[in-house]
Amino acid sequence: MGRWLLAGAVALVAGALVLLLDLRRDWSRAAPPGAPTVEIEVPKGASLAEVARRLEAAGAIDSALRFRLAARLFGGPAPVRYGLYEIETGAGFGALLGKLQRGEVLLLRLVIPEGLPSVLVHERLMAAPRLEGVVEVPAEGSVLPATWAYRPGETRAAVLARMQKGMADTLAELWPKRSERSVVRTPEEAVILASIVEKETGLDAERRRVAGLYANRLRAGMRLEADPTVIYPITRGRPLGRRIRQSELRADTGYNTYVRTGLPKGPITNPGRASLEAVLDPEAHDHLFMVADGSGGHVFARDYAGHRANVARWYALRRERGEM
Repeated sequence: MGRWLLAGAVALVAGALVLLLDLRRDWSRAAPPGAPTVEIEVPKGASLAEVARRLEAAGAIDSALRFRLAARLFGGPAPVRYGLYEIETGAGFGALLGKLQRGEVLLLRLVIPEGLPSVLVHERLMAAPRLEGVVEVPAEGSVLPATWAYRPGETRAAVLARMQKGMADTLAELWPKRSERSVVRTPEEAVILASIVEKETGLDAERRRVAGLYANRLRAGMRLEADPTVIYPITRGRPLGRRIRQSELRADTGYNTYVRTGLPKGPITNPGRASLEAVLDPEAHDHLFMVADGSGGHVFARDYAGHRANVARWYALRRERGEM
């Protein structure tokens, strides 16, 4: 009888060791290359047992019981966090539990480029997958261009609120750091002038120079004469698709800086941080004129005679290209 008891005990110990080794392998294994993923929703306050059942039901693990045993033996005490997760099938229990405990929930991303007008921000937000609800077109200049992460099932209103808070926070950070060369008197004016700079140049190296030119013109009481301010009230920021008409250059829309001195009545797009920084710390120079140089940038001039010469070169280049 003693020998049978001893043999039974040895068998139990051996079985436990085999199970322990199997669980250790399950704990530390890597997901196979190209393993498909599944989505798991972890409710708020869910127990480890409930999470394990959901993982098994979705095909992420083979056994909820083995997952729970491994978690008790090798896992830390941190609770799993609620949210939607993207899980690789066949991944080790340790990697799965760590992801759940760290709260690495599934995030989608919405890219808002610098200089995207609000009508197009609205289109992107409404087309973004797995968001809920509807929003109106946001106020021009109220959204900070950036890559915005969101969780599936969030509302569009919540995402838009983060975008607008991003702009407000950026202005609150940058405004106290403005230099004495800046001509804007309020954060709202900073957004308006930055929106013009944003539309006039896409080159980071030019932003402060363009901002300095507009600062010089504003100090001198000159009209800004920025083409994008003519186009904005016509299209609300969408591409015009043709040349500006003389009648449009003469139209007093409240935005057209060819007919009025000073800033337009509002922003003409959503400027990025770099353009805001540029108008709050413009480059010190005495340029008053600029025209495209044919390579994506501009050539600058201090007086009208120099500007006319630059314009003549630009027109000659366009004729060589067959654009005129």
